[in-house]
Amino acid sequence: MRPIRVRIGVLGLALAAGLAAPGTAAAAPPGAAATVPAPTAEELRLDGDVPREILRGSGFAGAAPAFARGLGRAASYREARRVVVREGSALWRRAVDRAQGRGPAHGTLSRDDDRPLYWARLAMTRELRTWEPRFGLGQAQRAALLDELERTSRGQTDIRVPRGGGDRDKGLKRVLLTGFDPFTLDRDIRISNPSGAAALALDGTVIDTADGPARVETAVFPVRWRDFAEGTVERALRPYLPGVDLFTTVSQGRVGRFDVERTNGAWRGGFPDNENLSRTETVPVADPASQPQWTTTTLPYAAITAAGTGRFPVYDNTSVTEIPAGSAQAVVRPDGPTPGSTAREGGGGNYLSNEIAYRATLLRDRLGLRATLPGGHVHTPVLQFGAGNTDPATGAVTDPEFVRNRLDIVAQVRAIVAVAVSAPAPDRG
Repeated sequence: MRPIRVRIGVLGLALAAGLAAPGTAAAAPPGAAATVPAPTAEELRLDGDVPREILRGSGFAGAAPAFARGLGRAASYREARRVVVREGSALWRRAVDRAQGRGPAHGTLSRDDDRPLYWARLAMTRELRTWEPRFGLGQAQRAALLDELERTSRGQTDIRVPRGGGDRDKGLKRVLLTGFDPFTLDRDIRISNPSGAAALALDGTVIDTADGPARVETAVFPVRWRDFAEGTVERALRPYLPGVDLFTTVSQGRVGRFDVERTNGAWRGGFPDNENLSRTETVPVADPASQPQWTTTTLPYAAITAAGTGRFPVYDNTSVTEIPAGSAQAVVRPDGPTPGSTAREGGGGNYLSNEIAYRATLLRDRLGLRATLPGGHVHTPVLQFGAGNTDPATGAVTDPEFVRNRLDIVAQVRAIVAVAVSAPAPDRG
């Protein structure tokens, strides 16, 4: 994800009635102190007209009110946790089923749309964050419930990779793919993220490849610096990387092109996230003493870029920005980093798309899988609205060209995965 290159405009948030109000799950006892936590900056965007329209147009508007009713019936923390796990998992499955054509579509938005999952999840986290049950809820307990809701509703607890032989004994390869939430929503709150749409479309599907069938499992990650610093990527991926034949993190990148990012850098560039927070620092990881400045892809980039996977060109992107050894000035290196340099941008920039690629490939290396596991990052084209629908203040939430672009990007992600999982891996050094 490369936010500086996204062509979007400014939108003021208008208040709209109809969304479940914070704290409706259960009222606090009469006379209780006003201790209800405030919604986050991300959750406050729910009060705009566009999120309301997306939820109504997809049939997801009832998810948060139903969740609130379930919480209201919980008489203990244990019961509340069951509600959270059940409803979070159900939201993920509902979004996957909708994207893959199972069950009624409910609403006017096309099935391939990733935005209903994003806004319904936020409506649910706001309910949970501001819920004040009569049995009392400590700060740590609330944080644990929010974590459960995030993980279950993002598919992170729904990854099905058998241990041992399993699928491999049947000749079925296994692929793990991740996507992202929409982002830069204060510039255009209508924005969709094709990487998230690809995750919904591909989860649990089997792709025919030149080397036989491959099953794809997916998950979606937030666009928030703090979650990454808390280890959400490593916690979600560590149990599964040893059992897959290929992994790829995916995000939205440049206009009109796909990129296979050759090199990832250990630097956060400070662009604000979905909570309007900024971080400019070395990527925080466990065991920083052994942390490299750069990690590299082991995806078969030559095969991917040479294949005819769709209407968008696919590039092997080798460029980085570094501070050379012995220097204090950052420079662009079109052919990759030089020995001893300090990272300032990987091929995918220095935002969270670069960071998820860095973290996933560093995890691969620390698990001792570099020589055997193809993995890396793919940037999709920016998902663009149709001509005449580019003003976020007056434009529609969807249009035929917007849908066609998203469908084409998702189809090309599928084709890239098919090529990658059946191609010889590059020299991994």
